[in-house]
Amino acid sequence: MSNKIVVGAQWGDEGKGKITDMLAKTADLVVRYGGGNNAGHTVIVGDQKFELHLIPSGILYEDKKSVLGGGVVIDPEAMVEEMEGLEERDISLANLYISETAHVIMPYHKMLDALEEKRKGDDKIGTTGKGIGPCYTDKTARRGIRIADLLDEGRLRAKLEKALDYHNVILKKVYGAKKLKATEIIKNLQPYIEKLRPYVTNTSLLLNKAHQKNKKIFFEGAQGTLLDLDYGTYPFVTSSNPTAGGVCTGTGMGPTTIDDVIGVTKAYLTRVGEGPFPTELKNQWGEFLRDKGHEYGVTTGRPRRCGWLDIPILKHAVRVNGLTEIALTKIDVLSGLKEIKLCTAYQHGNEQVEEFPPYLESELPYEPIYESWPAWDEDISGCRKYQELPLNAQKYIERIEELVGVPAKIISVGPGRQEAIIRP
Repeated sequence: MSNKIVVGAQWGDEGKGKITDMLAKTADLVVRYGGGNNAGHTVIVGDQKFELHLIPSGILYEDKKSVLGGGVVIDPEAMVEEMEGLEERDISLANLYISETAHVIMPYHKMLDALEEKRKGDDKIGTTGKGIGPCYTDKTARRGIRIADLLDEGRLRAKLEKALDYHNVILKKVYGAKKLKATEIIKNLQPYIEKLRPYVTNTSLLLNKAHQKNKKIFFEGAQGTLLDLDYGTYPFVTSSNPTAGGVCTGTGMGPTTIDDVIGVTKAYLTRVGEGPFPTELKNQWGEFLRDKGHEYGVTTGRPRRCGWLDIPILKHAVRVNGLTEIALTKIDVLSGLKEIKLCTAYQHGNEQVEEFPPYLESELPYEPIYESWPAWDEDISGCRKYQELPLNAQKYIERIEELVGVPAKIISVGPGRQEAIIRP
């Protein structure tokens, strides 16, 4: 048995889709445990590129079961659009399973998301506007609507009318928006409900039965550690727990079923949206990383902010996720730089800070303390053995391992499924 979690060790967009896709060939089930269609994974298979937002990367293997756990929030329209897009490309959905307890993103969630961001103006969080936060808010407030509710029109109507009693007051009184009607929402949802119905099941039971049969399960994280509601750069975070701890609550699997936790990290650092970013490069080198790394959000298309690798952030990810290994991605993007900088600590006034603080934003800025490392010019995309990497690349990787105390067992040297080095 080898059940693994693949989790983002930064702000998301680390290349988790590719790593999960690589590892999925040895798994029996691939499971998404949290978040919604505000996340995105890009997987390149041959000359085809797949951009997945909700459906696990395992869907690209016909013999793997792909599971959406109860911790996921699902926009029925977006989900069906993604399903139909895969079917149009001859990808089978026969092994897709959706948790009956997953919460549903409703039209008012998306309206409230956009209206609240607009109201905040310059103080906005920088959400994707997909309704993720308001949906999780309703879940916590116990007025959420779950996938199981969609399958029973009487229960759906009763719960929806109750939810609208609350939300219509907010829409009208706070934002001056029009009220919504339950009948219209149900009518618009109906075709999506019927498309989803055959795939809905008790996924906690499904997963635990598979575990009892010694099936291999991979848990695929969305977003990253620094966007975790409890352990991220609060309040510039998502509304769920994309850290490894979210697997148990998001799937109904116990912690004793997990064997390994793989933290995916870029060889540099990126962030989409608002929030603190000590190593951000607002210069030609930031542009170099963005252009060469094609750093634009899969879901939003927004340009990602780019900067040097931040070791205090990575050490924080190692600790809160219990990482057993690192998958280092996009190291090929660093080829051609004159030098590479590595943030090992922050200068905070007169104090040197080596660990991730509760707030990166304060009156006294956290200024990165850098080590400089020589770069390399070689194209490394063809390397398949660690010894084939330029010596300077090896030294950079080994310094990262030394600082965080976890081995980099997977080194991605290009976007393709085969463009990676696996270290025993």
